[in-house]
Amino acid sequence: MLYLVATPIGNLGDISQRALDTLRTADIIASEDTRHTGLMLKRFEIDKPQLSFHEHNEQRAVGRIIEMLHSGQTVALVSDAGTPGISDPGFTVVRRCIEENLPFSMIPGPSAFVMALVLSGLPSHAFTFRGFAPRKSGARKRFLAIDQHSPHTLIFYESPHRVKELMEDARDVYGDRRAALANDLTKLFERVDRGTLSELIALIDKQPIRGEYVLVVEGQSGRAEELVAE
Repeated sequence: MLYLVATPIGNLGDISQRALDTLRTADIIASEDTRHTGLMLKRFEIDKPQLSFHEHNEQRAVGRIIEMLHSGQTVALVSDAGTPGISDPGFTVVRRCIEENLPFSMIPGPSAFVMALVLSGLPSHAFTFRGFAPRKSGARKRFLAIDQHSPHTLIFYESPHRVKELMEDARDVYGDRRAALANDLTKLFERVDRGTLSELIALIDKQPIRGEYVLVVEGQSGRAEELVAE
């Protein structure tokens, strides 16, 4: 059996009992970063072998995981934080399990984009999660333009080094829409700033830059709220 196990996005107190039970009973844990996961396992006194499973070795690691499943082993798959398969490795091994009729399930838990959406104050009944945008501005703007006329709230992940550029390009493509910028969710310095994209761009220079960000942007002309009213 393969289990995709959601783990805390910051605060270790958010791990579920089912997640801990699954990690303790698995034969092996496939980890995006074995050192990072090792610290979490040590915190909860879990001693299990780990298999490195990240974007640079995903195809090879998937083959090994499939072999283990065929041999009757139980594999727990975790990412650095949050839910595996959401902007993290996991999708390819799920597809292989489907193709080879191997059993799999998941242990649900934290996801940064859901928390950021709820805390943003923007419409949450219809949204589009876009993950990480391309690194270069031209490609990033083309990526953003795909949803230029969508009425749905848009959600993006970004690193601290490119979050300002993402917001600037979003303003160029979408106009100066309402938005929210979430950082350090569930951690001691958790922060969610709300305002227009221009206001958030001006604010980011005054903040310490750390951790990954979640940017939430309203849909075109706030149409999501209009559609619900109809």
